[in-house]
Amino acid sequence: MQGRRSPAIDSGAMETAAVEATDLVKRYGATTAVAGLTFSAARGAVTALLGPNGAGKTSTVETCEGFRRADAGRVRVLGMDPAADAAGLKPRVGVMLQSGGVPTGARAGEWLRLVASFHARPVPPEVLLERLGLLSAAATPFRRLSGGQQQRLCLAAAVVGRPELVFLDEPTAGLDPQARHATWDLVCELRDCGVGVVLTTHYMEEAERLADHVVIIDHGRAVAAGAPGELTDSRQELRFTAETDLDTASLGAALPAAARIERRGEPAERRGAAPRTDYAVTADAPEGIGPDLVATVSAWCAANGVSPEGLRVQRRSLEDVFLELTGRDLREQ
Repeated sequence: MQGRRSPAIDSGAMETAAVEATDLVKRYGATTAVAGLTFSAARGAVTALLGPNGAGKTSTVETCEGFRRADAGRVRVLGMDPAADAAGLKPRVGVMLQSGGVPTGARAGEWLRLVASFHARPVPPEVLLERLGLLSAAATPFRRLSGGQQQRLCLAAAVVGRPELVFLDEPTAGLDPQARHATWDLVCELRDCGVGVVLTTHYMEEAERLADHVVIIDHGRAVAAGAPGELTDSRQELRFTAETDLDTASLGAALPAAARIERRGEPAERRGAAPRTDYAVTADAPEGIGPDLVATVSAWCAANGVSPEGLRVQRRSLEDVFLELTGRDLREQ
């Protein structure tokens, strides 16, 4: 569990960098998937690589894992070249792929015990099966496991060898809330045991909850990097939902000079009611969103017959920052 070392997955890792990528370039014919990306991932920390579909995350991770060779730049994993030193890295690195790579007829318990047998000091497979709620499915062939069970088995296979570094690709995709929290607990435990974790996810809440360091990638480059709190600046916003045709010009004129009103997202259709839109009031003043500003917005809404739903003060989320940096348009990839 978080905040407590567990001999079940303690890696005994040395104090070296987990991943270092400098000016990484990866091309596929005329397409440049990774265009000079530089980032690092520390041991004993969770590093989240975030980006829209087609941003270059998968190519970056596959290059770090040694499955692809960089066309330019430099990558070091645990101080080694992931392509040239693949044999030396395999016992030290755990990889969880979304596709799994598990033979469809393999029984869950047998497969995990087989993977464990390749390592000198594995976690007892039964420990992980129980930890991830798979004991009752140990005799079930992989193809008959639910999607969530397959995900959890792939996670177990990635960590059974007590890796010094683990790559997790969308580890909670398709999981129910209980399984998602169990996965989060295991990731936190890995970090607390000194394991470096490189995580890709489309769940901004997951990244904000788990990551010590975030790298946002777009068009093959890092557009932002830092701790989640640094990226969000801890800035507060006054958020609410109201009619889509809200007169933002009138509300903006009633606000102090340092404050502004913005629409957030597209109108949401509601059965039997007019569409409603999310709005945010931000302030550049040192005091941020104070009671006077909340009162001003509330008074304007009352005077103009507007019923603001969910009026609350909150800081910007990682998702807000992500959308600001990468845009709100849908990607074709």
